Amino acid sequence: QVQLVESGGGLVQAGGSLRLSCAASGSRFSINVMGWYRQAPGQQRELVAEVTSGGWKNYGDSVKGRFTISGDNAKNTVDLQMNDMKPEDTAVYYCTAVTYARSWGQGTQVTVSS
Repeated sequence: QVQLVESGGGLVQAGGSLRLSCAASGSRFSINVMGWYRQAPGQQRELVAEVTSGGWKNYGDSVKGRFTISGDNAKNTVDLQMNDMKPEDTAVYYCTAVTYARSWGQGTQVTVSS
């Protein structure tokens, strides 16, 4: 099992920016994918962005052009730069990593005020 530690959540005004960071440790296997999902109250957990060890990136439709994911294979870290944030971005953001199974972080709250 992979341990994931997230940082960087908080409160921001609409149009502002936040950066989330996540560090993975304890994996006996290579990490193939790292990324971020989010879950708003009463909603299903949804993809924000993922990056593979080969550098391929995938974004959720609602964040394309505003959020940028970057990963460091050597350090097993992944960052999410969130720009032009909107109130609908408010959610708990979860870091995730995939080896032979998917692991999840504890989550960090992101709140965007209008």
